[in-house]
Amino acid sequence: MNLNQKNKSLTSRVKMRIRKGDTVQVINGKEKGKTGEVLRTLPYENRLIVEGINLRTRHVKPTQEGETGRIVTEEASVHASNVMLYSTKKKVASRVEVFVDKDGSKKRRLKKTGELID
Repeated sequence: MNLNQKNKSLTSRVKMRIRKGDTVQVINGKEKGKTGEVLRTLPYENRLIVEGINLRTRHVKPTQEGETGRIVTEEASVHASNVMLYSTKKKVASRVEVFVDKDGSKKRRLKKTGELID
């Protein structure tokens, strides 16, 4: 059993209102004020990986002969409570509201602007 399976069995999955492809703004921490697109969601950890946010450098050793080692910069995860959905049209961050449309389907919209996300 690998580490991810162990984490899934210990913790429950968190229902997240932010999805892959959404634009978010960081509201807390060292990256406060920056915006980026969500690359991946981690619902068992209640975390997100956002493009260009929380960058970490990793030193990679050469694996084959003749190959050189390199330094890789990659995004680390951010807790979901530290980001808010960002409206690219009105340039404002807002909470997310899930509502039932007239046809019975669930949709997401921003509380501040009323802008539909889906």
